[in-house]
Amino acid sequence: MTNAPAQLKGPSYGPAHVRRPVRTAAGRPPTVAGRAMVATSQPLATWAGLRALNRGGNAADAALAAAAMQTVVEPMSTGIGGDCFAIVWKDGKADALDAAGPAPARIDDDTPATRGPRSVTVPGAVAGWAELNARYGRLSLEECLADAIDAAERGFAVAAITAQLWAAADSPAGMPAPALGERVTATELAATLRRIAEGGPDAFYRGPVAEAIASVSWLGEEDLRAYAPRWVEPLRHTYRGTEVLELPAPTQGVAALEALGLLERMDGPTLPNRIRAARLAIEDALANVRDGVDVSHLLDPAHLDQRVQVQEQLVAEPLGGTVYIAAVDEDRMAVSFIQSLYMSFGSGVVAPGTGVVLQNRGAGFGVQGRVVAGTRPYHTIIPGMMARDGDLYGPFGIMGGPIQAQAHMQFVSSLVDDGLDVQAALDRPRFLVAGDGVHLEEGYWPEAAALEEAGEQVVLDDNAHGFGGGQAVVVQGEALVGGSDPRKDGHAGGF
Repeated sequence: MTNAPAQLKGPSYGPAHVRRPVRTAAGRPPTVAGRAMVATSQPLATWAGLRALNRGGNAADAALAAAAMQTVVEPMSTGIGGDCFAIVWKDGKADALDAAGPAPARIDDDTPATRGPRSVTVPGAVAGWAELNARYGRLSLEECLADAIDAAERGFAVAAITAQLWAAADSPAGMPAPALGERVTATELAATLRRIAEGGPDAFYRGPVAEAIASVSWLGEEDLRAYAPRWVEPLRHTYRGTEVLELPAPTQGVAALEALGLLERMDGPTLPNRIRAARLAIEDALANVRDGVDVSHLLDPAHLDQRVQVQEQLVAEPLGGTVYIAAVDEDRMAVSFIQSLYMSFGSGVVAPGTGVVLQNRGAGFGVQGRVVAGTRPYHTIIPGMMARDGDLYGPFGIMGGPIQAQAHMQFVSSLVDDGLDVQAALDRPRFLVAGDGVHLEEGYWPEAAALEEAGEQVVLDDNAHGFGGGQAVVVQGEALVGGSDPRKDGHAGGF
């Protein structure tokens, strides 16, 4: 790679002009609880998850209650017009939920679109909620959605970082960006959530809501009626005694595991080695991850041994935004749950009269260069799960489009190699391998010169929002220890 001088991302450079996102105090301790815990990026979502547990629900109910609340209070990042994935750990076994929707079964143009009606794929989230509830929940779907409906009807106060991200987004008409603390209602969304609570997924995939979605996108009502989520076997890799589980294709989960496998084969978990491992793994994922393709060969020891000898290239992944939820109950059932509209406010298209913002996940077809009718595009969103000696260690996830697989590797290495607690591992500076080199978060800026000497193209990036935001809960003896990223508004809570 060519050697380029470090540069500050953004229009201005210099101490007096550096943009400073909202930051919390460094060194916040992890949250500790004895029975159960929920960690999310929004206080109201954490509260909704804990309420579900207090009502007699389990980790699946807590995750669903939090996920529903997220669609209300963080609408630029998630919604019922998007997709979701989950990994469930129960009684020593793991199950993975793939609720990603496809492109229309019939298309007249296979050119990928970034935004607008042709970027819309079938929203899988609502069907995923119902499937998770049916297989693992104790509470009814109506009980899990109750707090979200109440918040949408009565209003909620907008949190600080949410206000920033909302203001920076290209909001759909009728969704002006609110100020910090401003009270916002979402009455149309509340009505749609109530339909789903009372009528199940058919209230979304059939009838007036489906008609409204089809009227403003290239999806047909038949595409919505035909959709069903699936349960799949998670991919696994054991990194220095910690087993890490990820979703298979069409997600980039394999990249997180391959990066860990490559890092093991390098001379220590140094910053340059972590960057190199991430870049090699992302390169493989972009070339191999396609809907219906088995990518487990990327984790074969022979492939990892050969791959670590290869010179990596600059790689560029699709952008995107997401929300993540970690929940563990007193029976040590755990749910790692993630859902997204992809880019901020997704396609920018709203189904009239429903409050449903439709995702632009179809932009992910840009990875393969064309839209393939009836298939799912490359997915950036991935939930993670960890185990040790066959027992639950804990759910984790770092949202933020292309950084997710890279951040999973950085987080796991911070826990395993450096012995950090979950909050410290989430607080730690991150890097992002991108098309113009490697972006360094502020805490890594002192490493720029050494990386440049090693041939890296370094970008000193002062936008903390670009480095994602994560949550995690781990089992430590008889207690649960959790953390929530200071780059987001939320927290971990437990009892």
